[in-house]
Amino acid sequence: MRNLIIRILLSPLALIYGLGVSLRNFFYSKNLLKGVEFDIPVISVGNLSVGGAGKTPHVEYLIRLLKDYLQIATLSRGYKRKTKGFRIAQPGDTVIQIGDEPVQFLKKFPEVIVSVAENRMFAIPEMITNHPEIQTILLDDAFQHRSVKPGLNILLTQYQLPFTRDWLLPSGRLREWRTAYRRADIIIISKCPDTLTIEEKNRLKNEINPLPNQRIYFSKYEYSNPYKIFTEEAFQLKEYHNVLVLSAIANTEYLTSYLSSKVQNVRSLEFEDHHLFTNYDISRMERIFSTWEVDNKIILTTEKDAARLELHKKYLEEHQLPIYIIPATVSFLEDDATRFNEDVKDFLLGFKV
Repeated sequence: MRNLIIRILLSPLALIYGLGVSLRNFFYSKNLLKGVEFDIPVISVGNLSVGGAGKTPHVEYLIRLLKDYLQIATLSRGYKRKTKGFRIAQPGDTVIQIGDEPVQFLKKFPEVIVSVAENRMFAIPEMITNHPEIQTILLDDAFQHRSVKPGLNILLTQYQLPFTRDWLLPSGRLREWRTAYRRADIIIISKCPDTLTIEEKNRLKNEINPLPNQRIYFSKYEYSNPYKIFTEEAFQLKEYHNVLVLSAIANTEYLTSYLSSKVQNVRSLEFEDHHLFTNYDISRMERIFSTWEVDNKIILTTEKDAARLELHKKYLEEHQLPIYIIPATVSFLEDDATRFNEDVKDFLLGFKV
């Protein structure tokens, strides 16, 4: 009831915001504004809501799918970085120079060309000029950036809160009206439970009501064994462990739910998405951890959060805090992986300059 009241109170602001979005999209629909197409395959991964759908792991899935066959490049905004304009990531770059997600790509896939820019339309020619060997560009979080028209547009939406049940900002978390889903070629319902039934799948498909040309797939996260931050020493998570989760991501429910089924106790210290941890934040984490009166306790964080913790490496190493990173990868339910992979490969094979 409280959420409903807040939503109603904020609805006038949401309407004003929605009118602005509608006007912009109207200009694009009438070709008064036009998205630029490039002579290179461009794949966009985005969502309608503000964070939490799992864009980064899905971009990584595409990298793993394609990197052995093509020279891949990624292009992100580089949210909350302190630099401006176009930048090609270099070894040693931190979240200050390029943002947390690009740092994650850079560390995990050194063979991939990682770039950041606020303006994707101007960045792509720069990327190709600097690296003419690029064969495919993956746009991270670019569904709303209509100045570039991708060849393949992938839209993510969370199983727990699909865009069909959400509202425009600030009443809800949608950055556009729900009808914007029609621009997508592929819709992925992410963070699904393992137990998702055929009936539930069909219900969600009917709720979304895809266009004839759209395909819907279902994906989930798979968590691997943690490893120690900075040293990458492997760690086996056991049922007797007590875990403090340090996170500054859009939605931690999926992770904490997973951990609750694996360990004795789970506590969370959460910040807003992309938050740059301060010295005070690190001290607070240390204080909460040290006063937690349990045995076999560790600190767990995500790969994206670990990219921001790098800024405090000296302090964390000096204080020998047991911080471990839990990796997350995307997998598709049932035979969706085969069909999704074929969709992506068919797009690339059929791409014409």
